[in-house]
Amino acid sequence: MSTPTPTPPVFDGRAFAAALPLVPGVYRMFDAADGVLYVGKARALRNRVSSYFNATPKVARIMAMLAQVVRMEVTVTRSEADALLLENQLIKSLKPRYNVLLRDDKSYPYILLTKEATPRLGLHRGPRSLPGRYFGPYPSTGAVRDTLNMMQKLFRLRSCEDSVFNNRSRPCLQYQIGRCSAPCVGLIEAGDYAESVRRATLFLEGRSDALTGELEHAMAAASEALAFEEAARLRDLIAGIRKLQVRQFVDGRSADLDVLAVAMQGAAACVLLLAFRDGRNLGTRAFFPKTNGEDSAPEVLAAFVSQYYAEQPPPSEIVLEHDIPERALIEHALGEHAGRKIELRSNVRGERAAHVEMARRNAQLALATELTSSSAQQARVEALRVLLGMQESPARIECFDISHTMGEATVASCVVFDAQGPLRKQYRRYNISGIEPGDDYAAMHQALQRRFRPAAEGQPEIVLPDVLLIDGGAGQVAQARDVLREAGLFGVVLVGVAKGPARKAGDETLLLPDAREVQPGAASPALQLVQQVRDEAHRFAITGHRGKRQKARSTSRLEDIAGIGPRRRAALLKHFGGLPALRAAAVDDIARVDGVNRALAERIWNSLHGMVDAAVHASDQ
Repeated sequence: MSTPTPTPPVFDGRAFAAALPLVPGVYRMFDAADGVLYVGKARALRNRVSSYFNATPKVARIMAMLAQVVRMEVTVTRSEADALLLENQLIKSLKPRYNVLLRDDKSYPYILLTKEATPRLGLHRGPRSLPGRYFGPYPSTGAVRDTLNMMQKLFRLRSCEDSVFNNRSRPCLQYQIGRCSAPCVGLIEAGDYAESVRRATLFLEGRSDALTGELEHAMAAASEALAFEEAARLRDLIAGIRKLQVRQFVDGRSADLDVLAVAMQGAAACVLLLAFRDGRNLGTRAFFPKTNGEDSAPEVLAAFVSQYYAEQPPPSEIVLEHDIPERALIEHALGEHAGRKIELRSNVRGERAAHVEMARRNAQLALATELTSSSAQQARVEALRVLLGMQESPARIECFDISHTMGEATVASCVVFDAQGPLRKQYRRYNISGIEPGDDYAAMHQALQRRFRPAAEGQPEIVLPDVLLIDGGAGQVAQARDVLREAGLFGVVLVGVAKGPARKAGDETLLLPDAREVQPGAASPALQLVQQVRDEAHRFAITGHRGKRQKARSTSRLEDIAGIGPRRRAALLKHFGGLPALRAAAVDDIARVDGVNRALAERIWNSLHGMVDAAVHASDQ
């Protein structure tokens, strides 16, 4: 008698897409045999992945593919250009079944600086067989051509082929229009030409801040002299330089390299592996180890390195987000096991630092996706039922939170969860008015009154929560208790969520309906659910507060970011030429602006992409 074939698990694509951020990245679809069905790129992951699972009719090929999907993975990238390059590399390495067009490296242009006595600068496509330095790849041929034209104005290097260069008797048109220094006929000394080549090389390597600074000063001077055409030309020139300076950090120049980052939330952890082999980016893979109460990211990372590479062949270099305990011992043991030298590195710079940042962002996203999965969510709901002593699992959980900045633009949020996760269509925000600025108790009272007044008036269509979470201590909970009593609602389980003295995740105290105060601890699935709902209410409140303050001030979103004042805001907008270009920039490019360090650049990027809000939360003041 044959064994029946197991039914593949049902993949909830809509729920998966809803948990994704609106940032660039690459997505991968897998079938029941863990084979890759499709690799695609997205400017905004949530929107692109959602488009597969909405009600819009699909062609037969797409419907057949979606019917086989049992899981998906995503990799967040720094920019849409990075996503395009990573998509190309994954298609080549994974050979997905439903990717019709398989691109190769010839699809992307490079900038070539030849290795000759008189080097030539030009665009190159195809095999990199010519001697010289190749800069790229770059996703846009048009951008490379435009920038090469600008570089000819700046450095006046020759662009002609050797057959033309070796047979010139007088300068060509490029010299006449100021785009070449005519080395073919000796109108520039060899040493001066070599200096121009050196400067062009530094520029292409991204070390051109001094040059752009000079151009910015010239642009300002032209503007003050009312030479607006010249100022506009310099502005466009600077914009082109900025575009060329953006390096693509998904292009694995290292032959064999693993990058590891870890994200933690309470007792839950995700270790993200970003692998490069033979110079190709093989994408990311997420692991979810059982921490058994360990809350130290370096300890979790050390345990993963020891166990994972005991079974898998390690590359020659492993880059770690954190330095780990007994690193030298682990490094020696891995080298002995592999029969060659293995290097464990942390605190890296340059390209490897960008790889670490990419791995860290993807670890955070993978952990957030895992925590919202159906099976894990149901387990946490059941644990909350046991903790609260309820007869049945709560079918509806609501959480209220207050957000303002020094009493300005106070907003209350109400988020709703069921056993499967968030019900975003039922979220509500309440603009608070008529109270003393900064009075969180009055704000909470007003928001709860507006939420439960219809139920007190006997409107039958009002759905009540089984559990009501209040982000705050005894004062906020007392306000909620008074509102529920006035409305005659006695079947709602009221729970306060108070932060611990150190405000550390996992140290929260829950104020239960029977007046008990419990600290379930970071390993408690019940507390993990409470944290998830509370954090979502926090995010939703801050988003509403930011929008309200934005509308009231009628200013740029940059002013909502801590550490951005008028001077830095002006410098950012001047550097990038506007908010759209700043939003499209990567962290490294933002950090080039005077007065903006790496940490502030990350805050700016996160705020503009909706991953971390910069507004100040009432309970954190």
